[in-house]
Amino acid sequence: MPSRSGRRIALTIAGSDPGGGAGIQADLKVFAAHGVYGYSALTAVIAQNSSSVERVHAVAPAMIAAQIQTVAAEKMPDALKTGALANAAVVRAVARAIAELRLPAPVVDPVMVSSAGVRLLDRAGERAIRHYLVPLARVITPNIAEAEALTHLRIDSRAALRAAAREIVAMGARAVVIKGGHGPDRCESIDLFFDGLRYLELRAGRVAGGGAHGTGCAFSAAIAASLARGMDLEAAVRAAKRYVTAALRRRFRLGAGRPILDHFARR
Repeated sequence: MPSRSGRRIALTIAGSDPGGGAGIQADLKVFAAHGVYGYSALTAVIAQNSSSVERVHAVAPAMIAAQIQTVAAEKMPDALKTGALANAAVVRAVARAIAELRLPAPVVDPVMVSSAGVRLLDRAGERAIRHYLVPLARVITPNIAEAEALTHLRIDSRAALRAAAREIVAMGARAVVIKGGHGPDRCESIDLFFDGLRYLELRAGRVAGGGAHGTGCAFSAAIAASLARGMDLEAAVRAAKRYVTAALRRRFRLGAGRPILDHFARR
């Protein structure tokens, strides 16, 4: 049910980006662009901008749990997403809070490496995501490299992509979207959706120019926002694909780093 004010609420559990292109700051903009009120729980303080990551400081697991418990005590969110989780202890704390508080099944963005190439999740954290968080997921949204890390499969063909999707759902996720933005097709960006029953290829014309900072964050946040508004999962994923494509077409630069999405671009 919506909150007493009639507003839908989405919660992001993720790291920070003081430049605003990714992380919690970007997620909150995506929620606002969808007309959804945003809660947030900070997992890591990250000194980064669109071109580099300088420092990462993980928040104590107990403090992360307290943030989640406090906002949920006021009003339960209608949907939630996870982003950068830093390490295994943080992953376990987040998974425990989701289960104990009976929060909505999360949209899991398994952030492992930043767009600048800096690792944001240690190897033990990868194992913890597989063991603790994937089984809770409403949908998990890895890119190809993240799907390879989760499944230990090399994805070099359509058959391998489908095998990885099956493996992730077998881990317990209700559905998976393996993002194709970094795939080899020069004309289209093709994402593979699999819910254990059927495969859907979600296609959009590739936007020239080499992508942008924070596309994965925006995609998962847009799915969560649409779920909070009452969409079914397939419709939410399709809407998120349209949203990110529009935001990418309107991207801009603040400095010499990577382009930044226009989070308020009209779809």
